[in-house]
Amino acid sequence: MLRTVAAVVLPHVAPFELGVVCEIFGIDRSDTGGPVFDLTLCTPTPGRVPTKLGMELVVDAPLESAAGVDLVVVPAYGDDRDVPDTVLELLRAAEQRGAWVMSVCSGAFALGRAGLLDGRRCTTHWMYTEELAARFPTARVDPSVLYVDDRRVITSAGTAAGIDAGLHLVRRELGAAAAAVIARRMVVPPHRDGGQAQYIDTPLPEGDGAGELEPVLAWALEHLDTELTVPRLARRAQMSERTFARRFRATTGTTPAGWVARQRLQRAQELLEGSDMPVEEVARRAGFGASAALRHHFARTLGTSPQAYRRAFRDPRPA
Repeated sequence: MLRTVAAVVLPHVAPFELGVVCEIFGIDRSDTGGPVFDLTLCTPTPGRVPTKLGMELVVDAPLESAAGVDLVVVPAYGDDRDVPDTVLELLRAAEQRGAWVMSVCSGAFALGRAGLLDGRRCTTHWMYTEELAARFPTARVDPSVLYVDDRRVITSAGTAAGIDAGLHLVRRELGAAAAAVIARRMVVPPHRDGGQAQYIDTPLPEGDGAGELEPVLAWALEHLDTELTVPRLARRAQMSERTFARRFRATTGTTPAGWVARQRLQRAQELLEGSDMPVEEVARRAGFGASAALRHHFARTLGTSPQAYRRAFRDPRPA
């Protein structure tokens, strides 16, 4: 059962990510029926530890304090050069004896250096997933999720996804009621829909010849609610279908159908964020026709539903 937790505080630790660990596992919530954990902050060199924001923390406990705990957590930190072998040995030992090991945001790189991501699914902040995959090629990096739980090693995406990962672990070890008490006190949902794909701004790649297709791309953006087939777009561009498809991929890095689908999805996101119109009308204006098609694309690409997306991102100001 999950009772004892150690957070490894490395130089240039991210205060928010460390705060997430302290908020979930460091507060006594027994007065409202919540669990009580024994949280220890430890560091390779006890004393003053610089944070990412310039201020310092005083951490007195050495790494030896983490021996035997149920969970070892590594919040985001500065540079991999600041991770000594003693930390990597601690992480390996924890995993080998069956303890939980968790990272928050880019703390996943320490787990990778310890070899704990080899052959495992994992994630990190979407800005660093490509680097994580390149650094640790045997890891199966999933850039779209909020967290991954693979054989007692949990990795979370950026910043607040550490909350999702921590609540998941509490729910798994102590039950949904315990996780709900913590979530209620933190004023966060006990479980968030979707993944981090919904938070990523993905501009289309640019290529040679963009100017040649710019007029037809601009026209397509104004007519997303109409049928946009390759023959129709090719006629607008005054090209053969084969030439148009080849130049389109060279310009945008994707197919005409893929580009149109992504632009329609983006239009739907904008309408959900900035208006109160029904989802059926959003689907029509974005070019999906019916709400069922819109829900399908949201689930496949963003890992959430239009309604959940609106709840998360609706602009509170009057439209």
